[in-house]
Amino acid sequence: MKIIFMGTPDYAGHILEKIITTKDMEVVAVYTQPDKPVGRKKILTPPVVKTIALQNNISVYQPERLRDVETINELKNIECDYIVVAAYGQILPREILEHAPCINLHASILPHYRGASPIQQTLLNGDSKTGVTAMLMDEGLDTGDIIKIKEIDVGENEMAESLFERLSFAACELTIDVLENFDSFTPTKQDNSRASYCTKITKQDGEVSFEDASLLFNKYRAFTPWPGVYLASGLKLKKIEMVEKESQNMSGEILHVDRESIVVGCKKGTIKVLSVQPESKKEMDILSYINGKRVGVADTLS
Repeated sequence: MKIIFMGTPDYAGHILEKIITTKDMEVVAVYTQPDKPVGRKKILTPPVVKTIALQNNISVYQPERLRDVETINELKNIECDYIVVAAYGQILPREILEHAPCINLHASILPHYRGASPIQQTLLNGDSKTGVTAMLMDEGLDTGDIIKIKEIDVGENEMAESLFERLSFAACELTIDVLENFDSFTPTKQDNSRASYCTKITKQDGEVSFEDASLLFNKYRAFTPWPGVYLASGLKLKKIEMVEKESQNMSGEILHVDRESIVVGCKKGTIKVLSVQPESKKEMDILSYINGKRVGVADTLS
């Protein structure tokens, strides 16, 4: 079985590795996004998928635009049985969709959370269940017919990194199942009336306030480690915990101080703060921070 693989981040990397190590499957080409500058020094860094492919002597293609005629013709000259897509970052044009069955592994229970950030959206909404959908791709955004869905439970306090990892493993199992048994599945159309969408995460999404403890904590779960959550002042909340969701308080008021943390009131609910990071400084424990600011119970965290 010959496979062209398309993907970019860690989620896709796990799936690629699983296919590479599966008997009777050969990855004949990998398509991924171009290398990008990373960090303050803007060091040009390859996607995880590229690194894995090169380590396994697989040809790598990194077109800026998959829709360019030269790119389409180049891909169509690569013989394959299937094209497997996981968080690639570009919509496939019709000419590529017609080259071979294109199977997408989307990290949600479609038609919910079509788009770029389904895992974060799951956490932002406080969902108790999510999954991976294997679908036959069409020219829309995650609108293709569903082949199979693998569901998993979401922990009440689960963080993005943990959920990414568990969904990656679920996607690996689902990918192999679908490829090995493709002819036995009958794809079903999505119910577009139930569709919802999510967008690409930006740094600005990480700004929070002490309005609602549940919303704040879900942002923390979804946006750690990037872009993180921070107050309007720029203070990053590096480690927090949910205390309760219903009480009414003054926004940002420090309600309690103990040996390792403080409890902060939101207009609805309370959270515990254990560490923070002021702008242009290193992360520090919350007691060092409030002592330096000379604030305590009844004062406002800012």
